[in-house]
Amino acid sequence: MQRIHYKVVQHDGGWAYRLNDVFSEPFADKASALAAARRVAAEQRVPGDTTQIEFQDSNGVWHTEVSEALDRPQADVTS
Repeated sequence: MQRIHYKVVQHDGGWAYRLNDVFSEPFADKASALAAARRVAAEQRVPGDTTQIEFQDSNGVWHTEVSEALDRPQADVTS
């Protein structure tokens, strides 16, 4: 099972959460960014329907994959 780590950091004049090199929208304070990151991490763990997903990698290339309903990563948040 894949493990992913969201990190809360200062960014763009405020606070954001980051996964690898991708930042969220900015938040006015660290508490708001932390709450949003925890919500997103919790959503990552929820099983859903098998579906097709699209994502952009760090080189800006878009990919399409099938995501299995039970193939969920373990996600956590650090600050």
